[in-house]
Amino acid sequence: MDYYKEALRLHEEKKGKIEVTSKVAVDNLNDLSVAYTPGVAQPCIEISKHPEDVYKYTAKGNMVAIITDGSAVLGLGNIGAVAAIPVMEGKAVLFKEFGNVDAFPICIETQDAEEIIRIAKNIAPVFGGINLEDIAAPHCFEIERRLQEALDIPVFHDDQHGTAVVASAALINALKLAKKTIGDMTIVLSGAGSAGTAIVKMLMALGADGGRILVCNSKGIIHKGMDGLKGANQTELAEMTNRGQKSGTIADALNGADVFIGVSVPNLVTADMVRTMNEGAIVLPMANPTPEIMPEDAKRGGAFIIGTGRSDFPNQINNVLAFPGIFRGALDARATRITQEMKVAAVHALASLITEEELHPDYIIPKPFDKRVADHVAKAVCAAWKNRKM
Repeated sequence: MDYYKEALRLHEEKKGKIEVTSKVAVDNLNDLSVAYTPGVAQPCIEISKHPEDVYKYTAKGNMVAIITDGSAVLGLGNIGAVAAIPVMEGKAVLFKEFGNVDAFPICIETQDAEEIIRIAKNIAPVFGGINLEDIAAPHCFEIERRLQEALDIPVFHDDQHGTAVVASAALINALKLAKKTIGDMTIVLSGAGSAGTAIVKMLMALGADGGRILVCNSKGIIHKGMDGLKGANQTELAEMTNRGQKSGTIADALNGADVFIGVSVPNLVTADMVRTMNEGAIVLPMANPTPEIMPEDAKRGGAFIIGTGRSDFPNQINNVLAFPGIFRGALDARATRITQEMKVAAVHALASLITEEELHPDYIIPKPFDKRVADHVAKAVCAAWKNRKM
């Protein structure tokens, strides 16, 4: 099937992928009087007296805003708010289909961080959570931080944290097969933007030794004092990682490494580079649609376990395994934020769905259509919030 041609046909035929439907019938005058005036005045009065009743009388408790400025859309780059609408509609479909969460695209025609923050804060009353999507680094970090500080609902940048959750769950299971311990691994990560930064922090929360993590940007291995570090996050990465202050190229970083994780650009890694990695190498190139190294080349280089972001290869590392369940759990718990503990709980929940007996080099992460995923992740996330230390 030509997916690009078929997508154009479907989007034109359906005029997009989402619509708003009513939960209640309005078939007669009584229905109208209860759903709208005069009856609707009573829940308004109750909410005005007790603001928390908004969760009792409205859709807020199951409604998420998908907010983007279109500055970093999939593999398409900075295509703007209007061109981003099909992706955000698709995200809304996935929220509903996998997590039974109602979500709506909010594509903002500005890439000014202050304006995005102002708009998001002012539309927040109707939403129980905010999913930031396809917003470029470094201003995605500030937008998420500032919104979470200002609002009492969860704010979650999926490109950062969803990616980190799924990649980490895949790595946990890959390490079981390779009979390796995360704290002893040398991990090379290509991509020092939003996803890469979140992955480093998640791996360290799971026990990885930051000093043995080597992060590469377009200039090479990040280290303290390096010229060309972009944004506060790359300066922070230089402080957190690379204890030996190694410099050089991605090829230099991979020599003697145990794990490669890619969230960067296509065709960056070669089979010869993989050959220099340690025995039992785990290679997770997730650039889409073309990964940093194609699976057949990674295998030719001696990789033991390979995962990509693509559905046509084994071990698809797909954010749909994370965000529906994370938001379902956060909404069910009436959480005011999504904590690191909740994300770690999501990692372990996702990884645990594959038993030791089922684990295989081609099966380290549940498949996107595994019906158990969202509910299992949601319960773990909800419990983590309820059991948090106050």
